Amino acid sequence: MSTESSALPTSRRVFLKNTGTIAAATAFAGMVVPHVHAAENNTIQVALVGCGGRGGGAAANAMSVKNGPVKLVAMADVLEDRLKATYEGLSGDYSAKMDVPPERRFIGFDSYKHAMDALKPGDVVIMTTPLAFRWVHFTYAISKGLNVFMEKPLIADGPSARKMYALGEQAKAKNLKVGVGLMSRHSKSLIELHDRIQNGEIGDIILMRGYRMAGPLASAFSEKWPGTGSELLWQIRRFHSFMWASGGCFSDFYIHHIDHCCWMKNAWPVKAHAIGGRHYRGSNVDQNFDSYSVEYTFADNTKFIMDGRCMVGAVPMYHSFAHGTKGSAIIAKNGDCEPPSSIYSSQAPDRKNMTWQSKDTSSPYQNEWDSLIDAIRNDKPWNEVKRGVDASVATSMGRMAAHTGQEISWDEMVNSDHEFAPDADKFTMDSAAPVLADATGLYPVPMPGLKGRREY
Repeated sequence: MSTESSALPTSRRVFLKNTGTIAAATAFAGMVVPHVHAAENNTIQVALVGCGGRGGGAAANAMSVKNGPVKLVAMADVLEDRLKATYEGLSGDYSAKMDVPPERRFIGFDSYKHAMDALKPGDVVIMTTPLAFRWVHFTYAISKGLNVFMEKPLIADGPSARKMYALGEQAKAKNLKVGVGLMSRHSKSLIELHDRIQNGEIGDIILMRGYRMAGPLASAFSEKWPGTGSELLWQIRRFHSFMWASGGCFSDFYIHHIDHCCWMKNAWPVKAHAIGGRHYRGSNVDQNFDSYSVEYTFADNTKFIMDGRCMVGAVPMYHSFAHGTKGSAIIAKNGDCEPPSSIYSSQAPDRKNMTWQSKDTSSPYQNEWDSLIDAIRNDKPWNEVKRGVDASVATSMGRMAAHTGQEISWDEMVNSDHEFAPDADKFTMDSAAPVLADATGLYPVPMPGLKGRREY
């Protein structure tokens, strides 16, 4: 990965491993904004809202842009230790591009407002909190005339999808530039593969396959809340365990393969059905299944299979494929979008039948930031919100199909009325969590076939 110093990787995933998980802040507001552009002194100021590992990685990418000066000037979170760790992690190698004194390090559910208030119209706010707060923070950013980088997924339920679609249009009308952290679309290897597939090198796509199978990951497996401190803050700290905060492991882990496979097809699926279950759970009380298999169907009746698993000792698989009438392709060789991508004249990826292999090794995490800052400085149209919501809807549709045991259509997902965290704009440090444990410490889990079209 491209870095300013080998001591601090700019990959958000690597930074996540170094500094911890992700936290959030929230509330709601709305005003009118002026025309926006880069600051007159040519320095684009940045505020980081959500100071977990993904936030730290995104801030590092922002400060690694070569197209003019970028400076981090404010940070916000609800978990003070997360903010402190990320500040210290960044300041070791990016201190010359940081001006975040203690009075601009904000803690609390209204901290995002204070961080954005430290910016001027045309500056950039990074939103890397749990997804329940995305629409809340985006609303305030639009009111302040701020450009935005927001982490995926953008939503986990229908009501939030409808809000984010509308906010994306508001941002576009105000000429705000918005990037979304689906970095596969900025992988030069995948861009070239996409072009080759569109030019017919594997014929018409008839099947795609994605796999993310590993051991227990991140905060997706949680034991009982210890009963002291805020349960809400504990759930934010363990955000992968709760659908309101992340869409669960399915939405947060599998969205990249779902996004880039649909991109290769140039279409979103119209329906999904799926299976999944909980095995060997022991004392875990989170809401996740630990195995999923989703069959997505496109309008032309072609299929995309997405398999995910979090189990110790099971075979690991982490890659994606496309099959066409004339051949096949490896989309992601490893990980979310890691190269090389390649094309074959057969359905089996035998090297003797390989007709093309990508050579680019640039960081898609850095590429997406380079493009966003270029759009801001040169006033180019740049709004990835709709695509980001679409990818999140497609992902949520597969998750909902597995959790309910029903076939779920695109329209049913978008128009569903089950909102996981309807009061996300009203949370305080004393608020109850959106989902509460029962007397035994267990949280409601999906029960396919028993709860209709509600996931819990």
